[in-house]
Amino acid sequence: MAKKPTPAPQPALVHIPVASAGADSLSKEQKAFNRLTKRIGKLEGEVSEFRAAADQLRQRVQNEYRPLQTRHHDQRAALVRALGHAYEHQKLTKTERNKIVDLVVHRCADLLDRGYDDLEPIFDTLDPPPTAEEAAALAADEADLEAQTAEMMKDMYRRQFGIEFDEDADVSTPAKFQAYVTQQLAARKAEYEQQEAEAQERRAKRKKSPKQQAAADKKKAEEQNTTQAVRTLYMDLVKHLHPDREPDEAEKIRKTELLARVTTAYKAGELLTLLRLQLELNRIDQAHLENLAEDRLRYFNKLLREQARELDQQLFDEQTALQSFTGQGYFYTTSRAAMELDFLHMKANLEQKIRQLEAEVTAFGHDPNALKAFLKDYKIPRPGAGPMYIKL
Repeated sequence: MAKKPTPAPQPALVHIPVASAGADSLSKEQKAFNRLTKRIGKLEGEVSEFRAAADQLRQRVQNEYRPLQTRHHDQRAALVRALGHAYEHQKLTKTERNKIVDLVVHRCADLLDRGYDDLEPIFDTLDPPPTAEEAAALAADEADLEAQTAEMMKDMYRRQFGIEFDEDADVSTPAKFQAYVTQQLAARKAEYEQQEAEAQERRAKRKKSPKQQAAADKKKAEEQNTTQAVRTLYMDLVKHLHPDREPDEAEKIRKTELLARVTTAYKAGELLTLLRLQLELNRIDQAHLENLAEDRLRYFNKLLREQARELDQQLFDEQTALQSFTGQGYFYTTSRAAMELDFLHMKANLEQKIRQLEAEVTAFGHDPNALKAFLKDYKIPRPGAGPMYIKL
């Protein structure tokens, strides 16, 4: 039997125990502390699990899915060659020819950008370049469309952002238009920030009422106390772990590593990590947590809420990054098993497309009627009908 992997060590549970069984003697802040530490532990597990599963999925995509995509593009290219040959050498109706043009020119044009240069003559045959007259007429139409679009965009930015366009402003291309808008918005932002700074300066000079001054002093004191609460934990651990005071070399290395963890957690504002390390190193015990003053717990809870929000954001960022990599939505998929199932489904679908294309290309080469049957089933999408997903 294969040896089971050693499970990763779980972080120390940081919670305030109830005084006696069946009693509900915890205060509001104590309950909030327990709720937040439990939530952070759960989020840490979700982030860690998702990150590990995402890394494994990325590796499998590179090793298993990307080669399938290459095979899929190869078969699409083979289909283009078969359709191009039939277009030139097989007796086809006008409708069948139009369908071949749509399939090749509109559904497989990306192959030219993927290195299938031998397909270029087929595209030139099915979609010949315009004549000089046609090119001139097309350029005129595009210029007229760009002018109409520019006027429409000007009107939209006037109404939504209050931007006025100078008569001599060069917005003749989308890039120039965007550059002008960016410049105007930056100027307005700078003006707004200047006004806000001046207003802030006036407010600072304005004498506060006793009530306002008391509120400001209270807020400042809470911020200082919150910072001091974390710094107290940090300094206690630093003093305990200082490697220069350790004569044993192995213990010195261990303390150096622990001190690095402490410093990283302190800089990141990870209060729970510092508390876990204090429990791990016997710097505090559960009774110490139970006897924490309410004001100290309030400061701790504020930091724990911030830590929970940061972990939520980390999970969202990991999910977004994986979605960008695969094109699949993973915002509600956090388990390794769900990702595995989704990957196998994607892989099976692509393998099925490859088999279908292989069979169709082979049939087209042996039986002209097979191509006609294929084209009969294919429907050219109607203009303006929205995005079409063709299984090629």
